[in-house]
Amino acid sequence: QVQLVESGGGLVQPGGSLRLSCAASGIILNYYAIRWYRQAPGRPREMVASITNGGSADYADSVRGRCTISRHDAENVAYLQIYSLKSEDTATYYCFALRTTGPLETHWGKGTLVTVSS
Repeated sequence: QVQLVESGGGLVQPGGSLRLSCAASGIILNYYAIRWYRQAPGRPREMVASITNGGSADYADSVRGRCTISRHDAENVAYLQIYSLKSEDTATYYCFALRTTGPLETHWGKGTLVTVSS
């Protein structure tokens, strides 16, 4: 059974930072590109960051310069670190895996809530 489990969310003050983790089981993470999405209440889900199998990263303009996506394939884990958090970063953050080697497969985690508030 494939699972993506996000963790690391919580309540953070503005200006703080968080590292979110996405732990994969049932798949070999190296076969997948990884994306982090987020969805705030009443807003559509948006992609925050992506990383290819080879480690090339890209970011949404809203987080560029204060966000780092990374992966540790040996441990089947991906990370999203966000710095200088703002209230508008408040959302549920989801991990998404897109298989790029072999048959097409996609998997979603169930999300972790990040609340930025003083």
